[in-house]
Amino acid sequence: MSKEFDVLVIGGGPGGYVAAIRAAQLGMKTACCESNPYADPKGEPRLGGTCLNVGCIPSKALLHTSHLFEEAGHSFESQGISVGKPKIDVPKMIERKNGIVEQLTGGIKGLFRKNKVTLLAGHGSFVGRAGDLWQVKVGDETVGARQVIVATGSKARHLPGIPVDNSIVCDNVGALDLNAVPKKLAVIGAGVIGLEMGSVWRRLGAEVTVLEALPDFLSLADVDVAKEALKVFTRQGLDIQFGCRIGEVRVTKKGVSIAYADRNGAEQKLDADRLIVSVGRVPNTDGLNAEAVGLQLNERGMIEVDGHCRTNLPGVWAVGDVVRGPMLAHKAMEEAVMVAELIAGQAGHCNFDTVPWVIYTSPEIAWVGRTEQQLKRDGVAYRVGKIPFLANGRALGMGDPTGFVKMLACANTDRILGVHIIGANASELISEAVVAMEFGAASEDLARICHAHPTLSEVVHEAALAVDKRPLHF
Repeated sequence: MSKEFDVLVIGGGPGGYVAAIRAAQLGMKTACCESNPYADPKGEPRLGGTCLNVGCIPSKALLHTSHLFEEAGHSFESQGISVGKPKIDVPKMIERKNGIVEQLTGGIKGLFRKNKVTLLAGHGSFVGRAGDLWQVKVGDETVGARQVIVATGSKARHLPGIPVDNSIVCDNVGALDLNAVPKKLAVIGAGVIGLEMGSVWRRLGAEVTVLEALPDFLSLADVDVAKEALKVFTRQGLDIQFGCRIGEVRVTKKGVSIAYADRNGAEQKLDADRLIVSVGRVPNTDGLNAEAVGLQLNERGMIEVDGHCRTNLPGVWAVGDVVRGPMLAHKAMEEAVMVAELIAGQAGHCNFDTVPWVIYTSPEIAWVGRTEQQLKRDGVAYRVGKIPFLANGRALGMGDPTGFVKMLACANTDRILGVHIIGANASELISEAVVAMEFGAASEDLARICHAHPTLSEVVHEAALAVDKRPLHF
């Protein structure tokens, strides 16, 4: 073996690059290998994983552009602004998105240099163990590492019989790179990716139909939030159909034809210019050579780990989308820091009960903790505080008073059990709830904290007051 490291991280996505940086900060000789599944203009390893390259970051860039386009076309006039009918330059929008991606992915390389992390180009796969070193093949060489962190992320799940070419039939990769606004867009799956990508192209002028297999909408979210979101998205123009069973999907001269059975079992056909398949993700554990070293996987292909991300092998850890829990970039980052600190002998920590969820539609949706239906199912006595943004001066001034903040607190101790937000800037507002819950706060604690006026955060304050049935402005 030509190279030896204290820590080798397999994968350069959010979990991987953060694990490598933190391990290096703690004084360990660290390397990170990346097999570069995304095209880089210079042909170099592309760090950032799905999130930075074809996920979180580029989708938010398109969501922002499409939001401005819709504002210009539908909201400016009510505020006395006349700009005429807006036009969208899709190639320029995509070029802007790509520029942001290149800036951020290149920035990680700078962070590696700053923290003295060695970047190895190539796919990492286990070879075996020699003494206290794990042998890992990276590209054409084999390196040794005392500790290995697997952070290989996930990829889009495809449906049998529906070939994805990322031109006519797309997954998240192709959905971010359409060269024009389709007249008709079909989306299979009403999850986070389906809703966000459907929202982007609907705002830009596409007629969007979403086919969802489940009978309910956003089953992971609080039921009140899900009901409000469905009402708002339908009013915006998204045609969301539930209980659909997808049949034959054919690429035609004009686009794509989707045969499906609706919730009543009736056979239907949907013709569209483009199709986005967004039916979840699967872990990237292929090619790790896990069987050769006995690394334990579950039936879904995920690496089995304990609460601190230890695998069944000594000195081998796994974080992010390849292990249990939500496939969220920030969850991967927290696990990465925890593992690096545990390797260094510190008390690493990751509270999975306070990992926030966000959907970047308009209105945004965000939550942390337990939903009302979960509390009912578990027989937990609770109190509810729920305040609409319609009662908030800042929301009205912004012209976006849709949605509400809902706070759930224990009926006996008043400890906050969950906070659920649908509305403008929900992705930012949820952080106050995360901090409060991390420190075991009661709703009374937030009710007693002064919130700046006029701000959207006052709705969180009012929701905390409402738990005790004493809101001041509603």
